[in-house]
Amino acid sequence: MNEDFITVLRKHLKSPQKAIIIPHKNPDGDALGSSLALMHFLLLEKHQAVVVSPNDYPNFLNWLPGQEKILIHNKSKELVQKKINEATLIFTLDFNALSRIDKLGEIISKAKAEKIMIDHHEAPEDFASLMYSDPYMSSTCEMVYNIITTLNPDSINSEIASCLYTGIMTDTGSFKYPSTTAETHKAIAHLIEKGADGTVIHQKIYDSSSFNRLKLLGIALSNLNRIRSLPIVYITLSQQELNSCDYQKGDTEGFVNYGLSLEGVQFACIMIENEKEGKIKMSFRSKGSFSVNEFARKYFQGGGHLNAAGGMSTDSISETIELFNKAVAEVSSQF
Repeated sequence: MNEDFITVLRKHLKSPQKAIIIPHKNPDGDALGSSLALMHFLLLEKHQAVVVSPNDYPNFLNWLPGQEKILIHNKSKELVQKKINEATLIFTLDFNALSRIDKLGEIISKAKAEKIMIDHHEAPEDFASLMYSDPYMSSTCEMVYNIITTLNPDSINSEIASCLYTGIMTDTGSFKYPSTTAETHKAIAHLIEKGADGTVIHQKIYDSSSFNRLKLLGIALSNLNRIRSLPIVYITLSQQELNSCDYQKGDTEGFVNYGLSLEGVQFACIMIENEKEGKIKMSFRSKGSFSVNEFARKYFQGGGHLNAAGGMSTDSISETIELFNKAVAEVSSQF
C-alpha cells in the first residue's frame, strides 16, 4: 500500500467533498464493484458521491448494492456535466487512459476537480494528480479494499463487502489467476465475515445465463479455430451471429476462456464484430509467461495485464483474422 497516496487522500477527505467516481466503458464486475464500494464508503464518511458510467452495464450486474443510483453518461449528459462541474474530487477506477471512457474522457481532462486514479493495469497515462497504480494487484476492488481498511476498517458493511467480493471474484477468474495471492484470500475471508455471500454472488454472476446467451456460446464454440503447430486458438462472432441470438451487453463475457481451457492451449483470442462502432473488439487470454498485454499493445491498439488484455481492429473479421495470424507468426518463437 502506497503510504504517500494514503497521506494525500486522507488530507483530501478531512473536509466534505463532492466526489465523482468513474469506471471504464462497458464496466465489468471489477470496475463497477470497486466504484460502488468506494461510493458507499464516501457516503458513510459524510461526503457526497455518485458513480458515473460512460455507458450501460451488463444485466448480470444489475443487483449490485447501489447500482440504481449510477448515472449513465450517454443517457444523462447534461446532469453528468453538471455533477462534474460541481465536483471537488474525481476518482477514475479500473482504467488508466482517458480513451477508455470515450467522450467522457474529454470532459474529465478539462475538469477542475482533483483527479485520483486507482487502477491495476500497466503503463498508466499521466492525467491524475494522485495515483495508486499497481499491476501486480489482483483487481481494482482489492486496491479499494486496501484503501478502505487503511482509512477506516470499521466502515466495511455488507453492501461494500458484496461489491468488493464481486470484483475480486470476477477479475481473478474465481480466484484461479496467478494474481491471486494470500493477501487476496485474506481480503475475501474478511469480506465474507462482513456479509458478502460468496455462493449467492457466484450464482448471480455465473448462473444467470439467458437461453439466447447459451445459443450464442454454441455458435462461438462452433467458430473455434486452432492455429496449426501452435498452442493458440481464436473464436469469431459476426454482427449477424450476435443479432441472431438477440445479443445483450455482457453476453460474451468469459467466452474467450473456453478456448484457453483446452489442453495444451497457451493463448486464446476472441474477435467480436461491432458494426455500429465500425470495429472488431478483441479479448486475449494466456497462460504462463506469454504477455498478451505486450501483444495487444504492439498489434491491436490495446493492453491490459500479462495474462489478460483487450484490443481492437477497424478491419473486417476476415482481415482481422489475417492480421492476427501474421502477428502470431511473429511471436511464435515465444511458445
